[in-house]
Amino acid sequence: MEQRRLGDSGLVVSAVGLGCNNLGRPGTTTESPRGAQAVVNRALDSGITFFDVADVYGSPRGRSEELLGQALRGHRDRAVIATKFGMDMQGSNGPDFEARGSRRYVRRAVEASLRRLDTEWIDLYQLHRADPLTPLDETLSVLDDLVREGKIRYVGHCNLAGWQTADASWTSTHRGTTGPVSAQIHYSLLEREAEREVIPACSKFGVGLIPYFPLANGLLTGKYQQGQEPPEGSRLSGRERLLADAPWERIERLREFAEKREISMIATAIGWLAAQPTVGSVIGGATSPEQVESNASAGQWRPSQADLDEIDTICPPAYR
Repeated sequence: MEQRRLGDSGLVVSAVGLGCNNLGRPGTTTESPRGAQAVVNRALDSGITFFDVADVYGSPRGRSEELLGQALRGHRDRAVIATKFGMDMQGSNGPDFEARGSRRYVRRAVEASLRRLDTEWIDLYQLHRADPLTPLDETLSVLDDLVREGKIRYVGHCNLAGWQTADASWTSTHRGTTGPVSAQIHYSLLEREAEREVIPACSKFGVGLIPYFPLANGLLTGKYQQGQEPPEGSRLSGRERLLADAPWERIERLREFAEKREISMIATAIGWLAAQPTVGSVIGGATSPEQVESNASAGQWRPSQADLDEIDTICPPAYR
């Protein structure tokens, strides 16, 4: 597994990471500690070092962090843990008054995450989404305090627009506070809007990009066919609208592209993302060890420039 620096920082992460939103999710094999442990173990064995979670993941909220912390006992030095704050915890972190980027709330949130993860530090602490009620200066200031105290090591954010990404980096630079090293955003072959503003902002300010939903809710796994019922128990089983609205022409052309090169569609999707400018780690979720191994193997495909050009004709860039 390739290991990369995240942006211009010294934080090194695996090119493929494990998205831990399925840990503790009802109805999955990873709902139980045993299932979660199996997935995390396979990730470590596959060379994955980057584990991305959030305080709101799992049922009840916080369960994903608890299961990840349990699964990494004895392996903490092998893992880079990234978690998030800023979404509605339904009172688990006490009253937040919808000011989830405030100094008061961030302090409460980080202590709760440290406790659930059973760790003394968080490698990458990310604002899950913008807080319109709190000045950005305040959020960046308290995150800087947490870095200096050793409770977190790096700062990141998720789901910010391009101008917000630039604003966060510019503000931290001119205020002399710890700046974001990463931006997490929805990005895949079927969703390239990040290329319009977010990726240029990341490139300008040395911020590493962390794409999520790399397989477009499963549409890029190769297991779904137009006009056919999805496999029973699969991610899209019962989600007829998403299947009906899928861009099947592009999906089928990507399937042909993969078959011609004797690689999987998963390798096409993840390998293409890993080859994009500023991308640090591509995070994919999994509910079985086999899915983890498939995602990890997919990151080993290295597209040529000719491959990238052909993919652009199938899935045009956002800026064209």
